[in-house]
Amino acid sequence: MHTSRSNWQSNLGFLLAAIGSAIGLGNVWRFSYMAHQHGGGAFLIPYLVALVVAGLPIMLLEYGLGHKEKGSSPLSFHRIGPGFEGLGWWMPVVAMFGIMLYYSVVIGWCLNYLVFAFTHAWGDDPQKFFFGNFLQLSDSAAHLGGFRPPILISTAIVWLVCWVICFRGISHGIEKVSKIFMPSLFILTLIMVGWTLTLDGASEAIWHHYLSADWTKINFFNSDPVLRTQAIKVWVAAFGQIFFTLSLGFGIMITYSSYLPDKSNISTNALITCVVNCLYSLVAGLAVFGIVGFMAKSQGVAFAEAIKGGPQLAFVVYPKAISLLPQFSTLFGIMFFLILVLAGLTSGVSLIEAFTCSLMDKFAWKRTKVITIVCSAGFIGSLIFTTNGGLYVLDIADHFITNYGLILGGLLECLVVGWVLKATVLRRHFAKSGSPLPVIWDFCIKYTTPLILVLLLYFAATVDLHENYEGYSTAQLIWYGGGIMFFCFTIAIVLTILPWRQKGLLTHHHPTEDDLLT
Repeated sequence: MHTSRSNWQSNLGFLLAAIGSAIGLGNVWRFSYMAHQHGGGAFLIPYLVALVVAGLPIMLLEYGLGHKEKGSSPLSFHRIGPGFEGLGWWMPVVAMFGIMLYYSVVIGWCLNYLVFAFTHAWGDDPQKFFFGNFLQLSDSAAHLGGFRPPILISTAIVWLVCWVICFRGISHGIEKVSKIFMPSLFILTLIMVGWTLTLDGASEAIWHHYLSADWTKINFFNSDPVLRTQAIKVWVAAFGQIFFTLSLGFGIMITYSSYLPDKSNISTNALITCVVNCLYSLVAGLAVFGIVGFMAKSQGVAFAEAIKGGPQLAFVVYPKAISLLPQFSTLFGIMFFLILVLAGLTSGVSLIEAFTCSLMDKFAWKRTKVITIVCSAGFIGSLIFTTNGGLYVLDIADHFITNYGLILGGLLECLVVGWVLKATVLRRHFAKSGSPLPVIWDFCIKYTTPLILVLLLYFAATVDLHENYEGYSTAQLIWYGGGIMFFCFTIAIVLTILPWRQKGLLTHHHPTEDDLLT
């Protein structure tokens, strides 16, 4: 049995969906805080270097592989060699059961806060409201407690919305929604940035803390060993941020590009996706630094004291700043949290689609059946993150998945494509499809990018072995962090072992380098 493959109705629809996958919640709160921590404008240097030598090469790899093989990541890697199918499953399984389970809950928080924005329900102390009233956070990861009904309901709504979008397929669901959500996201973000720039204290904060550069933070040739070590960490952080922000190592871009027609300028599409994603982070940073600068000046505190990292930036700092706005504060709050909901949903849909497509390819199941089972299982898996101790589990799971799960997938796909399939073969596919690549891409995929990813794994492991992440107990880190990794690994192995129902897909002829030269 062979299922017909969907296609994007337009290249613009594909691009908006791919950019929507890349642009997520981390573009707003993770990038801005990292820039603040790592030298302001100076952080942009390692960030852009990382984009050129790691982000773009892997994006090209995933676009090229999916387009060439016309399949999800398990099918694409099986065609390179049956022994590599497990890698193809690892990536979408980690995306679905490693990330989407808790990402859906965070989108649910954004949905709650979108409602709260109408009445400023967070009151005068957003920090106490977020951790106490809203999360009702337990005292440690050892005590999960009960479910939080508001979070449980909003998470169910998120899964329902994703189910509706994916249920309708590529052209009628994901593409149509992307054409509405992404322009809305861009317009709302630009309005918010423009509005923020008019606030008292905003331009000073942007200039002194975002655009000015502390070059010592990125100088890894510094004679001071402490400063040199800190600079190396900044470069590692920049490469890590590029990797995560572009949705690399998820199997998403392989899946999305497999729905493109044969003649597509995939290299240009990859470049546009990378550039627009990074530009969005830079522009969103103006709004973040501006609003925090306004809040700091309003309260008479230092900028460094006002800004916070991670979820606190969105759910503590921003609500506080919104409450201090002299006028239209409710509208500003609605706009901000609507931006987060739109960015979250476009990424969430892609995480689900990568896994859904993989199951459809292997088992010839109907989309409607697969998406219903996947979203139902996903919601059940999300429940642990909706408990009183859910934030702790989320924090640990996110640390392990982003520092090890995704990096490992990206490293292995570079090695498999670079050395087994041969980078030359994939580069010639780009030329055949009308979008040639320079020879330097081969060098990046075979040597530069894998070396960088090995260093990322090494530094992450060195830090974690030196001290427990965020002071969690070893048992908690093993149970939640190691547990979710083992769970994903088990699912990937089981799906790899199960026989293919669409055996006709596996007989795809692989052109050798000699074939391509004749």
